[in-house]
Amino acid sequence: MATTTNYGWTTPDDTALVKDGAAAIRTLGSSVDTTTKALNPSTTLGDIEYRSSTANTNTRLGIGSTGNVLTVAGGVPTWAAPAAGGMTLLSTTSASGSSFTISTIDQTYKDLVIYGRGLYASAQLEMSLRLNGDSGSNYAFSFFGAAGETAYANWSGGGTSAKFTWIDDNSSYNQRTNFNLIIPRYVESETRYISGVSYAYKDANTLPTVNTSVYNSSTAVSSITFLLPSGSFTAGTIYIYGVK
Repeated sequence: MATTTNYGWTTPDDTALVKDGAAAIRTLGSSVDTTTKALNPSTTLGDIEYRSSTANTNTRLGIGSTGNVLTVAGGVPTWAAPAAGGMTLLSTTSASGSSFTISTIDQTYKDLVIYGRGLYASAQLEMSLRLNGDSGSNYAFSFFGAAGETAYANWSGGGTSAKFTWIDDNSSYNQRTNFNLIIPRYVESETRYISGVSYAYKDANTLPTVNTSVYNSSTAVSSITFLLPSGSFTAGTIYIYGVK
């Protein structure tokens, strides 16, 4: 019997008798069915296939878990957790009141990155934060600001919160506060430190600042409170990202 070039399916010879036609069709159909299934072994929604070491046969790769990425291990595709370094948005919170708290921070990342955008308040004030709702005298801080090329202000001290920037009472976007903070290794057993930069406005001066704060505790950070000494936040958004 003759066979096809690529898959070797059996087909009738040119000299085959007509009475053998039905059997030949069944044989060919069975071969097509077997080959097609070997090339499409999926059984479940989300499955994918890849070429196996056996010719004309694919291997089924079942769908991965939520958040997995497709990678290669041992020369074949596989699902795995994302590699270190990726940033994931954990929360988006609007600033309001004299203080607000972002709670239940995911504990499966290595670092926290915090962005504050477009903040202003009911008065020109210093802005600070607390970790884990701790209002004890466990904070030390220092932040330096400059107006143009001239040193403008330098604050340092300790207390029940970590001051890190100014916030203005002007709704103009040029005079709102924006800041970036990082809390490294926020779940590991070590003293917490916070560092960052901000763009603020004070006494008719633009005020870029750099800041460093220390929180005298090794407790994993599960919540962050942003607060003012008086007045209230009028607008702005806080974004918290986890870094693997």
